[in-house]
Amino acid sequence: MKKTLYSVLLTVFIFSCDSGNNSNVSAVSQSFEKNSETMQALLDSYANENVDYSRFSDEAVFKGTLLGAPDTLRLDQIKAIHKDFFAKYDVKHMAPFNFLQGVNPETGESDGSVRFYYDMQVTNSSNGKSVVIPIYESFDFDDEGKAIYVQWYCDWTASISSLE
Repeated sequence: MKKTLYSVLLTVFIFSCDSGNNSNVSAVSQSFEKNSETMQALLDSYANENVDYSRFSDEAVFKGTLLGAPDTLRLDQIKAIHKDFFAKYDVKHMAPFNFLQGVNPETGESDGSVRFYYDMQVTNSSNGKSVVIPIYESFDFDDEGKAIYVQWYCDWTASISSLE
């Protein structure tokens, strides 16, 4: 009888621990899906030269690979960069995006962040020269679903210089 009781209690304990984990996984998956939709909207608005800046937190931090740029950029600086960029260049995304779920760098656990690799075709509007830039980006989001930390890696400066 004791063995049966212990077996039942052990089974209940195992399933209760597992169900809590599934709940957390489900919440992270839902957050990732929502944030992926935000990313798609941001990328579409960027390609249309009409970025939806309301999808960024006012406290957003941007880090990228721009020669001579400060280590950290803020939203107002990004808006100015975009304005100058869109005045001279046109953008086309080369393929559908394959968003990947990111992880918390401190815990290694999945979180709602979004990362992805893609190719962006940039064309100089005045001379018609074009280049395809392979890019890696990752976006972290706050509790309101707004992008709070953005980073990108690519040879942006050299690629854009090649269009002159």
